[in-house]
Order: sequence, then structure tokens, then C-alpha cells
Amino acid sequence: MLPSPIPDDIRRFILLRIPSVPYLEALLLMRDNPAQAWNCHGLAQRLYLDGPACDTLLRQLHTAGIAAPAPGMAGSYRYAPETPPLAQMLDRLALLYARHLVDVTTLIHSKANKKAHVFADAFVWRKDK
Repeated sequence: MLPSPIPDDIRRFILLRIPSVPYLEALLLMRDNPAQAWNCHGLAQRLYLDGPACDTLLRQLHTAGIAAPAPGMAGSYRYAPETPPLAQMLDRLALLYARHLVDVTTLIHSKANKKAHVFADAFVWRKDK
């Protein structure tokens, strides 16, 4: 098996802070256009999402300290990482994603699959020993 192209610190960041591929795509789109204010309509069109899913993504990005409300534009957000280390991590993640899209998306999906398996296992009947 080949070693993973994903550095350990970025792997931890993905596992802890990136809940889905659409979330990652939204933050990268906002990062690529930091002066643009994004609302659900614009973001949903670019990412092929429905309104509620887009609204959730924007709130999650705000809560995570990645996006901030756009002044004077209700419901709109701009890319605005809270700290320089977070901005640097997102820059590194963007470069890695551009080069290793499959590896990054597989990691994100594997996290979701593990949660699904844990949930499903909770409903498996087991004999007491």
C-alpha cells in the first residue's frame, strides 16, 4: 500500500472540521473569491444544492470561523478565516485538494461511512454471553 499523500495535520483537520464534500467545495469556492459576498442563491447554483442545504452550509462555515456575515447584505457571507493559522491550513488544504481530489474526498466519505456503520451497529441484536 502506498503512503497517503495527505499530511497528518491536514488529515486531522479534515476528520475534525470538514463534515462533507459540499462543505469543502463551498469553502474553497468562497476562498477563491474572497471579496465576493455569497448568499444561498449564488452558492446553491454553483454547487447544485437546494436552498436548505446551502443555508446550513453557510451557517456551518460561519460557526467554524471560516466565513463572516457580509456587511449590509443580510444572509450573505464572505470568506474570512478567524485566525492566520486557520487561513494557512485552508490554503494548504486547497492546494492538496487540487492535486489529490480523490484522496481527500475518499477520506471525507470514509468518515461519513464510519459514522453510518456505528449507527447501524447500534441496531444489531447480539446474544448475551
